Amino acid sequence: MINTDITVLDNLIALNLDVNIWTARKKLTPADFGGAELPPEELASLGSKKICDPKELRIFGTLKARAVNLLDRTGVRFLGGWGIPEEKADEIVAELTTIRADFLNAKAQFLSRYDEAVKDWIVQHPGWESLIGTSSVSADYVRSRIDFKWQFFKLVPPTDNVVGHGLQHEVSELGDTLFDEVAKAASDTWKRCFEGKDKVTHKALSPLRSIHNKLAGLTFVEPRVVPVVDLLDTAFNRMPKRGYIQGSALVMLQGVVSLLRDPATLVAHGQKILDGQDTADILSGLVAETISILPQETPTVTIEFVPESVQHQIDSHGLW
Repeated sequence: MINTDITVLDNLIALNLDVNIWTARKKLTPADFGGAELPPEELASLGSKKICDPKELRIFGTLKARAVNLLDRTGVRFLGGWGIPEEKADEIVAELTTIRADFLNAKAQFLSRYDEAVKDWIVQHPGWESLIGTSSVSADYVRSRIDFKWQFFKLVPPTDNVVGHGLQHEVSELGDTLFDEVAKAASDTWKRCFEGKDKVTHKALSPLRSIHNKLAGLTFVEPRVVPVVDLLDTAFNRMPKRGYIQGSALVMLQGVVSLLRDPATLVAHGQKILDGQDTADILSGLVAETISILPQETPTVTIEFVPESVQHQIDSHGLW
């Protein structure tokens, strides 16, 4: 386990994203079933009824997801929200403000046709007019249930160790959380961009650059973040400038992604670089390790990478 020092709070600011989205649902009641006999509440509970087409509200979930994605790319999960590099606060506010403007515009458009949307929903469900109509709520009520806000907090730990224990515990786990988040993003990148591929385009570098940017902004969280950033820089610099990424360059990238997917191994390699091992040597090792597992992990990639007799056909990029 990594124990992050409380002093990281000097560079970190906490952010809480507060997005409310009306569900267009109301709880079903016994009266909705015209007095039919129902099981007792301790045995079964009634569900909910939709009083408006849920598709009308999808845009709000999409915009919230955009905001969450932005914060996940920039910060690290912390205290139920995110820990954000303080130097990135203005940039994040600018992007959140843009998303909020889109959110409020969608809210205004939805409210402008809210009554019509409820009527359309009733028309789509003949025979259930009463169930829907008696449950509808006013546009003002809906307006109060849809909003997009955020709050920043600058945290100062209490001087009393006992009082501040909870905060110290949360801070101590930041390093582990960061590397776990990187591993999750790298696993998703592997599946989407590298698994089963014998060549990729430069678009495959985009999610890796996002991981790099996240780590580069949070280098103060844990000392071994910096060497991981350096490792990614070195790998990016060895990519071909144009055309497909394949051969030894692809193998190297696959090795880097595999490393990022394993938090414990990632931390260990970061420590090796801190201890003086050259990043080029680390990458050479990753190439060798990746070649050894390619037949199992990506069966569509031919074994032509393995034999020494054909390695001279592949540009080594200085790795062997």
